[in-house]
Amino acid sequence: MLSEFTPEERKKLSSHFSNSDDSVFAIITPQQVDRGALMSRYSRTDKSMRRIFLDEFLANENRGEEFYNKVLIEYGDDSVAELGMAQIAIEGISNIAAKKIEDRRIGLSYLEKSSRYVSWDKKVNGQYKFLREKNIMESKFADSYLQSCDLDFEIYSKNIEPMLKFVREKETIDKLKFKESSTGNDVEFSKLKNESDIKSAIFIYNATTKAKALDILRGLLPASTLTNVGISGNGRSFEYLLTILFSSELDEERAIAHKIKHELDTTVKSFVRRSTDKYGLAMQDYLKSLHKKSQSVSKKYKITSKRKGPLVKLVNYESEVSAMDKVIAAIIYESQRISYDEILAKVKKLSNSVKSKIILDFVKLRTNRRQRPPRAFEMTDYTFDIIGNFGMFRDLHRHRVLTMQRQLLTTDHGYNTPKEIVELGIQSEYDSCMKNTKRVFELMRTKMPEQSQYVVNFAYNYPFFMKMNLREAVHLIELRTIPQGHIDYRQVAQKMFLEIHKKQPTLSKIIKFVDLKSYELERFEAEKRIEEKRKHSK
Repeated sequence: MLSEFTPEERKKLSSHFSNSDDSVFAIITPQQVDRGALMSRYSRTDKSMRRIFLDEFLANENRGEEFYNKVLIEYGDDSVAELGMAQIAIEGISNIAAKKIEDRRIGLSYLEKSSRYVSWDKKVNGQYKFLREKNIMESKFADSYLQSCDLDFEIYSKNIEPMLKFVREKETIDKLKFKESSTGNDVEFSKLKNESDIKSAIFIYNATTKAKALDILRGLLPASTLTNVGISGNGRSFEYLLTILFSSELDEERAIAHKIKHELDTTVKSFVRRSTDKYGLAMQDYLKSLHKKSQSVSKKYKITSKRKGPLVKLVNYESEVSAMDKVIAAIIYESQRISYDEILAKVKKLSNSVKSKIILDFVKLRTNRRQRPPRAFEMTDYTFDIIGNFGMFRDLHRHRVLTMQRQLLTTDHGYNTPKEIVELGIQSEYDSCMKNTKRVFELMRTKMPEQSQYVVNFAYNYPFFMKMNLREAVHLIELRTIPQGHIDYRQVAQKMFLEIHKKQPTLSKIIKFVDLKSYELERFEAEKRIEEKRKHSK
């Protein structure tokens, strides 16, 4: 095959593409704006991409910028903004701001500092790591706010070692089994002879018990606790995130927006330019109007109720027969040449036993949880009304292929007390911490409804609803009931499964790898697998 390019051209291309001759290649040109512009320009010409680069981009350093000014700004072709990618790290933000950022479901992926692997007992310049929000610190609530958050961190910090000791006394290393390298079998710790095996076992045990202790204590942390979030995504999604943050009622979130915009301007400026131009300002006004209208409707038709958690209630679903009809019709549709409604009409005439057999045949095909059901299982959905502690919500919040609506964080719905708090004998201290939080929250909530969220502990229950199709329910429930999961969200996912199973016993069988058991040391088996991988990678 003759090359499309001369030796000189191939040399020029080498710094911008992974190869110059193959039909599959990576774009490695350093400027993000050029990568995106190349992809977009590529769709509007019969030239090859590398030829476009040589003819139109190489001699003009601003070609990518000029292209986006024309296509994105002048023509408003939003989709081309998805061709620019960026990674942003945001450090030292509250959990309230982190959740607002992570509400953006499409086009962005997140990694957040873990509350089960990292403790928050360290001080910086003599202060615990929680947000000292400007408006609060300038208000009459400043002293009460500081006292409340400091108390949370003091009780959390001083109980890490006692809780760790308690967990290790309750689940001693001698009771557990670890892999013996010589035989490949799991044996009791006392029977391990190899020094490396003993060292690995101790490492696994320490990591598992530390995670358990921190899991138990995290309910003491307030929502003001500072965390770190890494974001990867495309320009279009970042642009929308910025408009959301710029329209926020919280100073913290608006300040974060300015910082993100400043950093994105250094890498994908053309993709996020509209977030602060006339278009962006109009979007901000629209979002503020939406918020005000929602508040006014809520006040006008307010139905007061003091609900206590925990709660997992299936509030909207359809009959199993109707759901199976739609799923089966969608299964058949792919290999037919007639319309969906014609197929559906024929499926409805099948007996229930035949319909059940079709569903169960697809259940049998799944041999592990990573084998997702076909898209036909998206044809029926469920809405769950949930009240669970805020710490648990932080984990379930990461599922983006669903619709989630949530309320402001308050102390209205009670709080969660892990059984280990009682067993260790610190319930009185724990309860006094929660009561103090409620007192300060009530002081602040009328004058500062948004800012008062910062003082609320992770242990306080939080209402939200989740609407998802069956295919997503399979993913969420199977993932969130794995043994290493936090007990709080494992219990929620288990209840979700039981609710679906009660209403749709046949269809629920597609949720094949749900784990309904309970575990004392949730991370133990996972840490063993991680250690095995670590050993083999050396």
